This record gives sequence, C-alpha cells and structure tokens, in this order.
Amino acid sequence: MHLLIPAAGMGRRMGSDRNKLLLTLWDKPLLAWTLEAAEASACIDWIGIMGQPVDFPDFQEILASVNLTKPVELIQGGETRQQSVYNGLQALPPDAERVLIHDGARCLATPELFERCGATLQTCSGLIAAIPVKDTIKVVDENGLILDTPDRQQLWAAQTPQGFEVKLLKECHDQGIQQGWEVTDDAALFEKCGLSVHIVPGEETNLKVTTPVDLSVAEFILRSRLKNRE
Repeated sequence: MHLLIPAAGMGRRMGSDRNKLLLTLWDKPLLAWTLEAAEASACIDWIGIMGQPVDFPDFQEILASVNLTKPVELIQGGETRQQSVYNGLQALPPDAERVLIHDGARCLATPELFERCGATLQTCSGLIAAIPVKDTIKVVDENGLILDTPDRQQLWAAQTPQGFEVKLLKECHDQGIQQGWEVTDDAALFEKCGLSVHIVPGEETNLKVTTPVDLSVAEFILRSRLKNRE
C-alpha cells in the first residue's frame, strides 16, 4: 500500500510562522509521530511527503531521527491541499494501484487505523475514516441565523486516512482541474464524479492539530496512552 502525506501548509491558526508539522509534541515534531505510525503499519510499504522545498532539510532531519525502513520520497507540494495531492499522485511509483492519503497534522492516528483502511481498500474503490457526529449541528446563513438542524444520525465527521484506487483518483483530479472544482478533501472529488465512498470507523483520538488547544489535547492523549501501557 502506498501512502501520501500532505505536509505543505503553514501554521497560521497555530500562531506559527512556519510549517506546523515542525512544531514539537513531547519533544518530537508532529510529522515524526505520523511517520512512526506509518512505519509500524504492516500494510504500508512506500511513503510520499508533499511539502515545500524550504522545509525539505527539516523533513530530512526528521526522517533520519525516525529511522524508517520504508522508502520515502519528498514531493513538492502546491498552494492548496488539493494541488499537493495532485502532485503526490503524479509522483507515485508506476505500479501503485491503491493509495492512502493521510494529513500529517493528524499525528495521533494509530497503525491499526492504517491497517483497517488498507484492508477495506482491497474491497472498494474509495473510503474515508470518519466518526459519528456527537453534537447537534446547525446550518447558519451569512447573518448568523439558523436555517436548519440536520439529523445528526446521518452526519459523520471526516478524518484521514482516505483511500482510493489510484487510476480513479487521478481521473477525478483531472476532472476537478477541468471543471475548476475546489475541495477540501479527495472524497469530495470522488463524490462530484459520481463515485461511491465508503466509511471506515475512525478514532476519537485521531484529531487534527490545528490550534494551540489541539496541541494540548494531543499531549493529554499521549499521556493517557502511555499510562494505559503501564
């Protein structure tokens, strides 16, 4: 299984002037935690990291510290996540048939989650990890007035990994460029092209580290995991 990690963004909402994946969590960069989970997952045998060239020296240091046994390729990312994934798809080895895409900022994903997604992807053409929404969700207009309250039993919060057949995802990205679609995840491209996307149960702890509060929550989760292992 091939894995692409979008890692080209800046940490503006984190209040940082550099790539947030270089920020540390328990004395390790966020990207290192993601890579360690990928290394521990038996289903992954190739990793591509999409980033900006200015960050590549730091990425190389992280790769050296993690001591990966799996081949890793650094790929120039784009201005958006969508563009970065497109670049990553073009850089996949020619024999790549299926790919998992996982945001580097979801640094607490477990190897078991990668395994579940990898196994399910053998039986379908597209999937995402997701968890049921717990809160009541409101649809609000530009004036702050509630328009609707959807049934939360039908609502799931999307996570990553997301997984797809490479050929189909490339076609969806090509169509997205032609149609001028701007999406925040690859599943949305699949949906726009009329293709089915399956749900794989995600993990409550698989949060996306976006703000300083998220970083504190991630540290709490790591402490809880360590305590449970004792």
